Amino acid sequence: MHKEARLPQNSKEGLIFLLIISIISVNTIPQIIMGMERGFSIENYLETLKIIPFMWIIVVLLVKVVAGPLVGKVMPKFAGQTDGFNARVLLNTLLNVTVLSMLLTIIGTWIGTKQISLEPFQHFFHSWFRNFGVAFWIELLIAQPIARFAMKKIHERQASQAEGVNS
Repeated sequence: MHKEARLPQNSKEGLIFLLIISIISVNTIPQIIMGMERGFSIENYLETLKIIPFMWIIVVLLVKVVAGPLVGKVMPKFAGQTDGFNARVLLNTLLNVTVLSMLLTIIGTWIGTKQISLEPFQHFFHSWFRNFGVAFWIELLIAQPIARFAMKKIHERQASQAEGVNS
């Protein structure tokens, strides 16, 4: 998958890819989860806006420090040599969302309530299944396709610039 035009080819593109996905995710997933917990209202939406900067930093750190390395080790055990791009993307998304949703079900509750407590552990499975479902579909249908589209456009532009130089 290293030369796939829909994926980052270097660290700069990797950062752009991560920023696109994390910004979309942090601006949609908490609002939906909070709406499902407390009801969809302007007050609840504005409350989630206050925690977005903290959640964004935490999400990026968790992706880089925990989920990325863990999924990187587990992916080869499940992905076969003949698996296509879509199968690999789906598996990668599934594994990343599983790890992140488990961690953020706990950490997100602590940040949202502004206190560290046992509450997220007491309601973990009920909350986690809902959080996983919301996050998985946002990633699969919105964040990942937009980020892959951006990578494709970046690579098309680079290719056309390279053709212009070689002409």
